[in-house]
Formats: sequence, C-alpha cells, structure tokens
Amino acid sequence: MTMWGEKICAEAKLTAKYSGVSLVGLGVDVTMLHILLHAGLEAAWARVVSLVCAMHVTFILNGLHVFRRLERGQWPSQWLRYMACNGFGNFCNYWIFVTMVSTHWPLIANPTFAVAVGSAAAWMLNFATTRLLAFPCSPQAAPSPHSDPSPAEPGSAPP
Repeated sequence: MTMWGEKICAEAKLTAKYSGVSLVGLGVDVTMLHILLHAGLEAAWARVVSLVCAMHVTFILNGLHVFRRLERGQWPSQWLRYMACNGFGNFCNYWIFVTMVSTHWPLIANPTFAVAVGSAAAWMLNFATTRLLAFPCSPQAAPSPHSDPSPAEPGSAPP
C-alpha cells in the first residue's frame, strides 16, 4: 500500500472509532435527557445536564481508546482543551436543540429528534477540533490495542 493509502486508512479507522464513541455519547445524552425530563426538569435545562454528562463520557473514551493520549499527569489540561474544543460544537448542538423544541411542531419539537439533529451538526466540528487540538497525534501514533508499537513511535518504550 502506498504512503497515502496507509494514511487514508489510518484516518478512516480513527474516524470510525471516533464515530463509535460519538454514538455512545449520543446514547448517554438521550438517556440522561429522558431521565431528567421524566423527573420534571424543563427540556432546555435537562439538555444542558445531559450534554455535559455526554461530553465527560466521550472525553474519557476518546482519550483512552480512540486517540490513546489520555495521560495521568496531563489530563487536567487535556480535559480543558477537550471541553473548550467541543464547547463551540456543543453550543451549536444545544442551540439547534432549543430552537427545534421551541417550535412545538410535532416531529421537529420531539426532544430525541432534536438531539439527533443537533448532534449530527456538531459531529464534524467536534471531531476536527478534538483531532487537531485536544488530542493532537497522527493516526499512526494511535496504535490498535493488538499492535506492538515500534520504538520510533511517540510514547513507546524502548525494547
């Protein structure tokens, strides 16, 4: 495989893993939203809480399993960068949600539908900022759990 082909494959794998974590985050978001709505919290406030919970879950999963860059001594600064990077995308996500729910139109105002639309809109922005700023690395520096990192890779120990 050519160098470009390898890079494209590595980026595709990274994107697929990130998308999987995003789906977990969406599940946390929707579940928390429904629990809080059922508990009587207003939709806009319930969404703030559910979104913050989802952001924390995805921070841990992305840092440990997708980008493999979550480090004990660095996690406070990594957490701050992740929250800042994803803050704008999730603000857009939240704004779309509140706008849709406030229409009171049957399908559009459905909280689950509004979460899905807002999440899809924020996904690309969040992926780009997380990939480039919160956990910067090349896809080759994020080996699979079954691979044996070579000593030339950042963060690997010599044999």
